[in-house]
Amino acid sequence: MYRAVTRDIQVTVEPHYLADESNPDDSRFVWAYSVDIVNLGLDTVRLRARHWRIVDALGRLEEVRGLGVVGEQPVLAPGERFEYTSGCPLRTSSGMMEGSYQMETVDGERFDVTIPAFSLDIPGTARSIN
Repeated sequence: MYRAVTRDIQVTVEPHYLADESNPDDSRFVWAYSVDIVNLGLDTVRLRARHWRIVDALGRLEEVRGLGVVGEQPVLAPGERFEYTSGCPLRTSSGMMEGSYQMETVDGERFDVTIPAFSLDIPGTARSIN
């Protein structure tokens, strides 16, 4: 698991390789990643937007921006958590993801929360270094 805390918002990510949805012969490798967002602070916040940076083993970068996560803009009161699972296909057998969530307080203050960098690797394989 990978974890980061920004302004009392804790983000934990756990990736899983999906062999059943992958097809290495067609350069299709798919991962699911589960995200747990916990409000450790005293202010209620809403997750407004996301920004992902996805890099495959050949260094190709894809950036993904959008409102909310999985069709929602969850509100987290102090002590509350929001969990979701999403997926990422790559054309290589490994890669990395990182990003940020834009949060907003009830007073309208917006701030970015770090999504920790995490690796996308097939279990039991060694990552090659070029």
